[in-house]
Amino acid sequence: MYVLNAAANSGVGLGKLLRILAIVLLSFFALSAHAQGKPIEAPLEDRGKQGKRKVIIDQDCAGPGGTDMQAILSLINSPDTEVLGITVVTGDAWRDEEMAHTLRLLEIIGRTDIPVLPGAVFPLVNSKEYIAKWETLYGKVVYQGAWNYAKGHAVHGPYEIPPMPEGAPTTKASMEDAAHFLVRMVHQYPHDVTIYAAGPMTDLALAIVLDPRFPELTKELIVMAGSINPVTDDPEFSFTPKREFNFWMDPEASRAVLHARWPRFVLTTVDISVKTRMEKSLIEQIAKSPNPAAQYVAKYAEANILWDELAAVAWLDPSIITKTQKLYIDVNIDHGAGYGDTLAWTPGQQPGMGEALVEVQQDLDRQKFYKEYVELLSRPTPNARSMKVDR
Repeated sequence: MYVLNAAANSGVGLGKLLRILAIVLLSFFALSAHAQGKPIEAPLEDRGKQGKRKVIIDQDCAGPGGTDMQAILSLINSPDTEVLGITVVTGDAWRDEEMAHTLRLLEIIGRTDIPVLPGAVFPLVNSKEYIAKWETLYGKVVYQGAWNYAKGHAVHGPYEIPPMPEGAPTTKASMEDAAHFLVRMVHQYPHDVTIYAAGPMTDLALAIVLDPRFPELTKELIVMAGSINPVTDDPEFSFTPKREFNFWMDPEASRAVLHARWPRFVLTTVDISVKTRMEKSLIEQIAKSPNPAAQYVAKYAEANILWDELAAVAWLDPSIITKTQKLYIDVNIDHGAGYGDTLAWTPGQQPGMGEALVEVQQDLDRQKFYKEYVELLSRPTPNARSMKVDR
């Protein structure tokens, strides 16, 4: 499977063939998992285990600052969590650049004990080159993450790391890849690990290829992705309301994840996310704290929608969410005009081809969310270790 993972991140002939094989395997394993029906029992000694909530953060970690890093900080700074690792996937930026920003963040806040693991560089099938040709038929895609957007420097290739405003890290990423780590952790802690995924779904799909039992062995899946019918004047969604980046960048991986058997699947979509914003007043409140995490946010945060942060904080405190709806969710993979679009049905209207029944968040207590978010980013980082680094 190491070969398959490498192939998924290759752009040449053999790699393309193996990526197609990966899709076939993903479809087979997803259907097999549904057919099995019987849940996997945890060993007796692991049942009823108390303690902090174990979570793996699967994130496209663009930085410094911004929604990706601020969501990571929210989860690490909670006194109730044990972050087992951060798996990094290409999305808002290229993977290698994202890993560097993540390692540097962990140095700044004194949590270099948390492993950073390299995930997928490229989607299973989709590519920057393919989308350029697709656009000649169906029109421009406003936001393509690493493929067409960069902050503070020019758009660059997959293995370049531009100068980092926060300084380059001295620590290194793990030699273990994301998919193997994800599988290993859920076997080590069966039914006790939450997967928080706020980037493209490639790492999760590859983990399913490695072990079709992977989804069943998790405790739950928390995802920021998808767009159904958002009320917004954001040009990214005004005329393409069902196209959301995290599901769109790797539609085939998204399809595999949405057809797997997760014990619980919670979805934070664009629809609820656009009701939030990182206002200047929130940044000013956080800036009052002398703690390294708060000072990092104060220095690099910008006014923007709190995409990933809402998914993270609502997992920590579900009472922030005031309305949810159970919907069957899927992603369009037909490579036509709707390629990568979010598909949604109310129960009884779904095609019945293995779509996941998902808990979709619809509304929130905005002021409670803001209050808890500011508190999380302002507090001292638990278990921080002193490092002589410049911030």
